[in-house]
Amino acid sequence: EIIEHMSAINSHPVIFALSNPTSKAECTAEQAYTWSRGKAIFASGSPFNDVIYQGKRFDPGQGNNAYIFPGLGLGCIIAQAKHIPEEFFFTAARALADQVSEQDIATGSVYPPLKNIREVSLNIAVAVANKAWETGLARKEKPADVKAEVEKYMYDPTY
Repeated sequence: EIIEHMSAINSHPVIFALSNPTSKAECTAEQAYTWSRGKAIFASGSPFNDVIYQGKRFDPGQGNNAYIFPGLGLGCIIAQAKHIPEEFFFTAARALADQVSEQDIATGSVYPPLKNIREVSLNIAVAVANKAWETGLARKEKPADVKAEVEKYMYDPTY
């Protein structure tokens, strides 16, 4: 009833079913897309499979700490930030939002694909480190190539 009402007054209602585990989610991705007649932008705390609704594929996003915190922390480490103000969180959120494509939105996701998490984290780290230098909160001199510096510090699980 709530999702149907949200869909009646919003062109793309944002539905965040963030409770974990999956069995405790406020609704499933399929329910959100069905009840919204395919209009919902959906994210959950647990993974859901793709949903086909009226012939259209929807790719439910998973909203969790994996998107913001690794890049935020790495950016602070690279710049040796004196402290982490609220502004750094806004910078990280903006950097994440900038990586959401029109295709992501078209398939009902508010996040970039989780398979791109390394690149997402890299871009967030660069943005946060640059914000540290911009605000005078960095204790380390800014390198000529911030992105290359961040890449040097990123964990690589290959041998």
